[in-house]
Amino acid sequence: MNFEGLNPSLAEYAPPLLDPVLDAHLNPSLVELDPEGVSLEGMAVPESVHLMEGMYSELHTAVSEVGVPVSVSHFDLHEEMLWVGNHGGHATSFFGPTLERYSSFQVNSSDDIRQIQSLENGVLFLTKTNLKYMSRGGLIIFDYLMDESEDMHSLLLTDNNTLLVAGLQNHVLEIDLNTVQETQKYTVEVPGITIMRQSNRFFFCGHTSGKVSLRDLRTFVVEHEFDAYSGSLSDFDVHGNLLVTCGFSSRMNGLACDRFLKVYDLRMMRATTPLQVHIDPFFLRFIPTYTSRLAIISQTGQCQFCEPTGLANPADIFHVNTVGPLIMTFDVSASKQALAFGDSEGCVHLWADSPEVTFNAYSRETDFALPCMVDTLPHLDWNQDLVPLSLIPVPLTSDALLSDWPAANSAPAPRRAPPVDPEILRTMKKVGFIGYAPNPRTKLRNQIPYRLKEMDNEFDNFSQVPESPIGREEEPHLYRVAKKYRKVTIKYSKLGLEDFDFKHYNKTLFAGLEPHIPNAYCNCMIQVLYFLEPVRCLVQNHLCQKEFCLGCELGLLFHMLDLSRGDPCQGSNFLRAFRTIPEASALGLILADSDEATGKVNLGRLIQSWNRFILTQLHQETQEQEGPQAYRGAGSSFGSSGDSVIGQLFSCEMENCSMCRCGKETVRVSSTLLFTLSYPDSTEKPAKDYEFAQILKRSICLEQNTQAWCENCEKYQPTVQTRNIRCLPDVLVINCEVNSSKEADFWKTQAEVGETLRGRFSRHAGVAVPGPAEVFTLLSLSLASLPPPEPCWQRTRCHPLVPVAWAVPLELEKTRSRGVAELKGPQESLCLSPNPPGTTAYSFQKAMMKRGGFDITKGKEISLGEWKDLGNPDTGHLYPSVEELKNIWIPHAIKMRLTKSKELDVSNWSETDELSPTDDPESVYIYDLMATVVHILDSRTGGSLVGHIKVGETYHQRKEGVTHQQWYLFNDFLIEPVDKCEAVQFDMSWKVPAILYYARRNLNAKYNLVIKNPIEASVLLAEASLARKQRKCHATFIPLMLSEMPQAGDLVGLDAEFVTLNEEEAELRSDGTKSTIKPSQMSVARITCVRGQGPNEGVPFIDDYISTQEQVVDYLTQYSGIKPGDLDAKISSKHLTTLKSTYLKLRFLIDVGVKFVGHGLQKDFRVINLMVPKDQVIDTVYLFHIPRKRMISLRFLAWYFLDLKIQGETHDSIEDARTALQLYRKYLELSPQGSEPEEFRKVLKGLYEKGRKLDWKVPEPDSQSSPKHGAVFPPVLAL
Repeated sequence: MNFEGLNPSLAEYAPPLLDPVLDAHLNPSLVELDPEGVSLEGMAVPESVHLMEGMYSELHTAVSEVGVPVSVSHFDLHEEMLWVGNHGGHATSFFGPTLERYSSFQVNSSDDIRQIQSLENGVLFLTKTNLKYMSRGGLIIFDYLMDESEDMHSLLLTDNNTLLVAGLQNHVLEIDLNTVQETQKYTVEVPGITIMRQSNRFFFCGHTSGKVSLRDLRTFVVEHEFDAYSGSLSDFDVHGNLLVTCGFSSRMNGLACDRFLKVYDLRMMRATTPLQVHIDPFFLRFIPTYTSRLAIISQTGQCQFCEPTGLANPADIFHVNTVGPLIMTFDVSASKQALAFGDSEGCVHLWADSPEVTFNAYSRETDFALPCMVDTLPHLDWNQDLVPLSLIPVPLTSDALLSDWPAANSAPAPRRAPPVDPEILRTMKKVGFIGYAPNPRTKLRNQIPYRLKEMDNEFDNFSQVPESPIGREEEPHLYRVAKKYRKVTIKYSKLGLEDFDFKHYNKTLFAGLEPHIPNAYCNCMIQVLYFLEPVRCLVQNHLCQKEFCLGCELGLLFHMLDLSRGDPCQGSNFLRAFRTIPEASALGLILADSDEATGKVNLGRLIQSWNRFILTQLHQETQEQEGPQAYRGAGSSFGSSGDSVIGQLFSCEMENCSMCRCGKETVRVSSTLLFTLSYPDSTEKPAKDYEFAQILKRSICLEQNTQAWCENCEKYQPTVQTRNIRCLPDVLVINCEVNSSKEADFWKTQAEVGETLRGRFSRHAGVAVPGPAEVFTLLSLSLASLPPPEPCWQRTRCHPLVPVAWAVPLELEKTRSRGVAELKGPQESLCLSPNPPGTTAYSFQKAMMKRGGFDITKGKEISLGEWKDLGNPDTGHLYPSVEELKNIWIPHAIKMRLTKSKELDVSNWSETDELSPTDDPESVYIYDLMATVVHILDSRTGGSLVGHIKVGETYHQRKEGVTHQQWYLFNDFLIEPVDKCEAVQFDMSWKVPAILYYARRNLNAKYNLVIKNPIEASVLLAEASLARKQRKCHATFIPLMLSEMPQAGDLVGLDAEFVTLNEEEAELRSDGTKSTIKPSQMSVARITCVRGQGPNEGVPFIDDYISTQEQVVDYLTQYSGIKPGDLDAKISSKHLTTLKSTYLKLRFLIDVGVKFVGHGLQKDFRVINLMVPKDQVIDTVYLFHIPRKRMISLRFLAWYFLDLKIQGETHDSIEDARTALQLYRKYLELSPQGSEPEEFRKVLKGLYEKGRKLDWKVPEPDSQSSPKHGAVFPPVLAL
């Protein structure tokens, strides 16, 4: 609303009006009191006032906030409530015609509320720079902040999920209420829009300049404009074919309220006779009941009703008895039975035409707060075992409860079943081993004992992670697997994937991978390889002639991951090549769909085999980068590992020595790309504590006894085999090999050692140790239970049982009266002194150092103030807490040193520590943990594989423009930042480690990370066909000449045809609807590209049939034109090529920057597995489409616009690509450079009307002709 024409006295209103003295609770004189001293918040009309049916009279008055002007009022569209907002940013709701206060809360701390809109689940509040969605009780659902320069005045709900917000700026925002994101920004002329209304034809926008513009519902473009007033516009309303406005005119260098209401006929788009009224109009609303009445309200409280096309009668004037001098807001209920007025003193007045007024025709029941039940709590008998403790309400708290005992001090004990009734035992008769007894009826029916351990087997059909954020419910039970680690699935609708909200699962700019493709279990490992910068650059620079090369396919997939801005990709082409490699099948890496779905396969063991296979395969494929010899036989040894970058990164030369008991020693040199952990025998009691570095060294320098052939003894003899390392790899790959309960128990035992030590200390001191971050509190423990101080190495008095050997070098006086320790001394510092080996504190210190890199420097002093900051990341102390150290065994960094005698030294290391100056960087390597792949055990979904990956600075720089490192969880298309401790926390009951990747520190500096696009223009030149029977006379295309090579911005017509490899899996619900479980797997069979300009426009330069080695279940001949045999190289007469060859052609066109024109290209690119920038795609299905209406087929568009009959019996991709190009030319002709949009919209309306009449079917040739006759384009060159 425009406030420029308000009474000048209101212009002095400023925040001082909100002074506390105006509060009715502080100054009772401001509010009228009844004789008993109670404030009259709801001032009802005296009972003597009689409300006449059909005539509006005052029914009730209530106070919103004393002294603060009301800025907006709104009748709730769903419940019997009236909402009021004021200039102080406070909102109040009143229930029913009696205006009982329902809720009251602060929306904005300073800005006034300018508009209120009620929705089904809450209420929208608009302030100057803020849009807030709150529940009717005052809880915030979302808070959308806008730029500080915005000055918003009005909002308009265009449908259930879309909102327009406008104000005094040169644009209007369109906001999606589901995603709470700005989806469109429409440019408008200055000074902006303050009032918005909507009809079934236009958006009506009121401007402060006195104009009303009519805008298109789809494009928001101005179609008509009425210049109503010379000064300013105050209000307007629309009903039927009438538009009525009120406002101010410029007179004597000022603004004067104009008593003429401007009336416009929307059928003829012109003004009719103005309506003269007898009051100064400031608000107006249509109140259509029996007639189209207008309610005109003045700022001083006068109200007049009249017909918009008649004459105003002075007898129809009423007066609102306001508390303040001015009316500030006015609204009409949806039922037209009630009117609401808000004044400048904070009062709201309700007028109605009957005493039993309702605000809506059909209102739902309003929820009221439940009464307090504290005084009516039932008695809880502690002696009854079956009485639920939940009868006593407990306040919600984030702190630990007294009953929440630490795991070290408690053990799970299931509730014992109550004893059998003695009466049953007395009357029981046995038949064999079964007893029968009459029911004594002393228990209620259907009572069963607790089954705590069987809880996990219940709810087997419980759904996993919800498909969208809408409709999510709380879980009815505890679920062992955390939600983000569960297997994610895609919910398919009749629109396929178009309405699936991937953004709900991935709010980063990194790309996930879709899981519905066969053998997509390796998605997490693909991500691990992608985030190794040297591997990413290597495979993208690699290109060879082999049809199924995993290096090439991985490079093409990594290119898509680079281009994506958070949208998921699919590795269908990579997995297609993977399925064709014999070694993968021989190793059992190719899974059937049933095996993957039922969980019959050990995915942890499978991904470790896949890891070994992919590194070996990439090493072989990239050994030689020159010419087609890049491919060696799959069985060839990779011998000299330095020939490939993969070898330089992962390969490690090993020396294997076999010693027979006869003294014969055999030495053999080999190379390996990864190591497998070897665990010691863990039958010792108690379990021995091992560091991860010890196990790693044991696994690398392996020693074992085995039977082997001895040439000296000429028979199999027991031999001792030892393995030593000759060089260190740049990337250390470790297969954890946790494939049995024995290995799992070992991991579990090592992870629990720290907990045991902490428990030992807590039992001695009488308290639980929360962690290093709260060490300072340990000094206030009672020292009565601690042993006397011992002299430490720093000649201070220390308590050996204080964790991590924190010593107290000051005078430690015991105040026996209080039982606490006090620190006194001149320096107020603590000495961190290592304890002698063999003490409990020494063991605790060792465990803490092993698990978190928490190292205490000898003799280091820390002031008392710094102790409180330990563990606080803001102060730089990154020592982990005990909760973060739980279930952690592996370190974030390790140090490996190869001595001159080729002996290996491995030790745990800290992420923040560097090499000492005495260390040789050539023989001492620091490895940082880069990725962990874990196997999620979940009996409900069959399990899954996820990865924790430390994403480096270069990736963040490319995607987000920032330079930092961060750990992320990659669970197919779910990507979420996680803490670094979570990446190394494993729970053997559901989260089992599978693969570890350690990368050498500053690894990227050693390798060339420049990517040179290996795809050259020669891929578009003529090539031989795979088909034996193909003849030149059958050629359907003319390859490009060198002079025709495409340039950026050139048009290329594209169409593709597909065949089905696997039918879709669907189920029929109980309501008769079909639910898609798994979509059909499609494969591209034909790709056609035609020239979009030049003398040969419309002539194909690519028409490739794609050879496939997989079984086709449906050729879809009716829709694709592909017949059985067309894809078989032995009998096909078509130009047959490999998918890789055609894919490279399309990649070259994309990299050059051509624009593809086609119909329904989104699905084509998805099946081809291409990611094309949006500005390079021109899709005719969207060019000739009206939002929220059906998509139109290419056949109907060609008939309607081009008078062409296409797709008669089957589809032909050349014909479809040419037609799409012609339709685009037609679009440019109908809408040149986007001008005259209303003319093009009329064309689209005619198209849809014609389609509805014909049921979207192209008529037969004899029945009806196209609306467009004659040739639209010159004939296309025939081949």
